[in-house]
Amino acid sequence: MSSDPPGFVLPLRLFLAFRTIIDEAHAELARQGHPDLKPMHGFVFQAIGPDGTTAVELGRTLGVSKQAAGKTVDALERTGYVERGTDPRDARRKVVRLTAHGVDALARSARIFDEIRARWAAELGDDQLRALEAGLTEMTPAELWRLDAPGWFGGM
Repeated sequence: MSSDPPGFVLPLRLFLAFRTIIDEAHAELARQGHPDLKPMHGFVFQAIGPDGTTAVELGRTLGVSKQAAGKTVDALERTGYVERGTDPRDARRKVVRLTAHGVDALARSARIFDEIRARWAAELGDDQLRALEAGLTEMTPAELWRLDAPGWFGGM
């Protein structure tokens, strides 16, 4: 008889690790002046990117409808994280861009994730954390920025 846990435990542990990190990051973001951010907003910010995007492109990247993407953009616009404007190359296109407030949230989240990783390295040991990261890298697709999680989870 094997002492290995049942197979379903692995995805649950991976999800719990993800959730633990994300919850901690968002609690710290709230303390640092970003209380309105939700975990899916990180995917939205990455999908908007430095050059902006349209609601149609945003929905496609996130795996959600144009309407769902539009509602999310509306909410982020109300809280000052994004703004809508015209595309300088095509005045008919409306482009969504991050505001300075949105860029600040991204910069802060990057620092917070670095701090969390450093704490995990201190608790687990550098070698064990690097081995965990190497194993996950080996077992997952090379594309790190898969942004369709909101759609995969059933929308926004």
